[in-house]
Amino acid sequence: MKKISVAILGATGTVGQKFISLLEHHPWFEIRELVASERSAGQKYGEVCHWREPRALSSALASLVIKPPTASLESVLLFSGLDSSVAGEIEARYAHDGHVVISNSSNHRLDTQVPLVIPEINANHLRMVQTQPYRGAIITNPNCSTMFLSMTLAPLYKNFGIKHVIVTTMQAISGAGYPGVASLDILGNIIPYIAGEEQKIETEPLKILGTWDGAQVIPASFSISAQCNRVPVVDGHCESISIAFDQQVSVSQVKNALRSYQGEIADMALPSAPSAPIIVLDQVDRPQARLDVNRAEGMSTIVGRIRSCPVLDIKMVILGHNTIRGAAGAALLNAELCYSQGILDEYRL
Repeated sequence: MKKISVAILGATGTVGQKFISLLEHHPWFEIRELVASERSAGQKYGEVCHWREPRALSSALASLVIKPPTASLESVLLFSGLDSSVAGEIEARYAHDGHVVISNSSNHRLDTQVPLVIPEINANHLRMVQTQPYRGAIITNPNCSTMFLSMTLAPLYKNFGIKHVIVTTMQAISGAGYPGVASLDILGNIIPYIAGEEQKIETEPLKILGTWDGAQVIPASFSISAQCNRVPVVDGHCESISIAFDQQVSVSQVKNALRSYQGEIADMALPSAPSAPIIVLDQVDRPQARLDVNRAEGMSTIVGRIRSCPVLDIKMVILGHNTIRGAAGAALLNAELCYSQGILDEYRL
């Protein structure tokens, strides 16, 4: 098959580099255009990008000339790793021009006409793009910590109903981008504040787990209380959660619901989809970021320490790769879903 040409917005940043690493040998998509700031525009990518990925940058991509964010682009499909300080206006402009923007940025996640998608959970929310005021479309993936929390809650909410969730995150420094957190702040330390993070975690899952009625998303009805911490771990967001259910639920029922969950895309054969969206570990001291974050190429949510909670009902620990499934990998899977559903065929420049 002929590959679909794609562009990457914010190509020199941490998420942009992860997009390049994941897309370079993708069976469906081919990188044709790289977009970065005006400061980098007009220069070859390899000359201005401080490459941080373990996989070597190919000479073909290193030689691509960076385009400014004002440039007209040939690719219909755009992956956005732009910083939220500039993403909103740039993404909207490209969508108005007829591009399909798959965004990792937070700006449009809660827009009433923009789908906030985790394919295993709410693939049908993609129909929201039909209501957007653009010639193209904007499709978003959630905040990194929201991703793993929502993935874990989805089968439990479906099977048992949920009243309340309390979550405390321990988030890796790579989630702050590069150069991230100053070494003298994070080494041997925990920082109990990440700007805007708690609000995202308390609101985004309710949209993801909500119901699209053809006109709007009716949010899920439970409440979430979040506390967020930055910890000296390179990759891997860990979260301790406690859940109050609508009914009496046993530990074994929770484990079975998580282990058996396949989600809405199990039969679609999407290239980046993990065979098991959720991996449940029985060891008493797992999951651990160093040992478990790269399971399933970083695309699965890892769950362990599932046990009774004396205050709510059940508590557990979850882990996910924040720059893969929590960022670029999530956007890539959304793009694969769009392709498989024929959405990309609806847009032509």
